[in-house]
Amino acid sequence: MASPPWHYVLKFIITGDAAVGKSSLLVRLTDQRFLANPDPTLGVEFGSKLITLPGPDPQTVVKLQCWDTAGTESFRSITRSYYRGAAGALLVYSITSLRSFESVRTWLADVRAHADAHVSCVLVGNKRDLAEGEDAPAREVPTALAQQFADEEGLLFTEASARSGEGVEEAFIRAAEEVLRKVRAGRFDDSRSPGVKLSKPGAVPDAGEGGGEGGGKGGQCCT
Repeated sequence: MASPPWHYVLKFIITGDAAVGKSSLLVRLTDQRFLANPDPTLGVEFGSKLITLPGPDPQTVVKLQCWDTAGTESFRSITRSYYRGAAGALLVYSITSLRSFESVRTWLADVRAHADAHVSCVLVGNKRDLAEGEDAPAREVPTALAQQFADEEGLLFTEASARSGEGVEEAFIRAAEEVLRKVRAGRFDDSRSPGVKLSKPGAVPDAGEGGGEGGGKGGQCCT
């Protein structure tokens, strides 16, 4: 029996205000390129990526299926439906926009209301390249403030740059590792959690595996 190309399929969502760089983070993860002038996301967009998690042999390979959701209020009712069963969530704000950071609390409430009860969330301060230092003029959200919020809410936290790639894969890896810790502790039930699926022996990757902006506009992510 052939070994599966991945061990788990995990459903992730990416949420936050418009123009914080959610689509750019996804494209950086899947295509290793910077999306300089992305069009506004209308509803949701989809991308997938195989990631090998660090650790003892045999290393665990996970297939992340990521839904990038629109950040405008007009799409809120649509995007919430894609939260269903998500095992991981990136809550994205721009470190150059205090308003986008203040909105994270609302996005977090939506995620906790509609995703899996054990969803692992990582708070991501994007656009780090625009404010390299704590006192850089472009920075509106101090690292310490974001870290305090993450600690209070039980979130993972990192700052990242979709432009340079710094911290992007780390955010997804940290969330995936936490999800798998919960799986191994029995907090996700494989038969009832649509956001976590074990691979089937002999499975093969999808065509075009590992990249790109998809146009997924419906259905459950994990089959």
